[in-house]
Amino acid sequence: MSPRTLVVIPAFNEADTIEAVVTRALSHAAVLVVNDGSRDRTGEIAAAIPDCHVIHHRTNTHIPGAILDGFRHALAGDYDYVVTMDAGLSHDPDLIGSLVAQPSSDLVITYRPEAANTPWRRRVLSKTATHLVNAAIRRPRWKLWQPGYRDVTSGYRRYSRRAIEAVLASPMVCRSFDFHFEALAIVSYAGLSVTEFPIRYVYSKSSLNPRVVRQAFTTWLRLMTGLHRNRSA
Repeated sequence: MSPRTLVVIPAFNEADTIEAVVTRALSHAAVLVVNDGSRDRTGEIAAAIPDCHVIHHRTNTHIPGAILDGFRHALAGDYDYVVTMDAGLSHDPDLIGSLVAQPSSDLVITYRPEAANTPWRRRVLSKTATHLVNAAIRRPRWKLWQPGYRDVTSGYRRYSRRAIEAVLASPMVCRSFDFHFEALAIVSYAGLSVTEFPIRYVYSKSSLNPRVVRQAFTTWLRLMTGLHRNRSA
């Protein structure tokens, strides 16, 4: 029997793209849109698409709140895998089939050898975060020559049921895109398997601001202290 996969799409004010993303994603797997407090017609459009499940948040909970609710929905529905992706067509929905077809792994993280139209500041931030997070979760840390993960901030991923359960069981401090590297750390510390898969990424827009970057730094400091590692030991 083929594994059951749910595509979880957090969406905040994505009325222009949500129909195209969901329609294309549905050709590969079941889809759940988490309408995360949108002030436009995102939720209405998603709810009108046949076979698309929708969770409506009254207020914006950002990436962590939306994805964690999607994880809970997946466990309740007895899904084997969850694919998380962006609602703005930065992630190609036609790659879902390739992600689903990847060999058995608890977490498949995508990396972006191509990142079309991405501003240089965003590229630098992503590379810096990848370097710092690899330094925090490398075991042991002093083995600096060990290769790390190529891209810790990409949100286009496939989580197994075991990975989902590990993330939900862990107290998280993330507030935005730092969810992606905190979740990776949790899965890694739990001793679960992690593999990588290349994608082509097309930059659309970003909610990054100084407050979000400061919060990401706070999350990284938590990883450096080993709190998640201690809880997984």
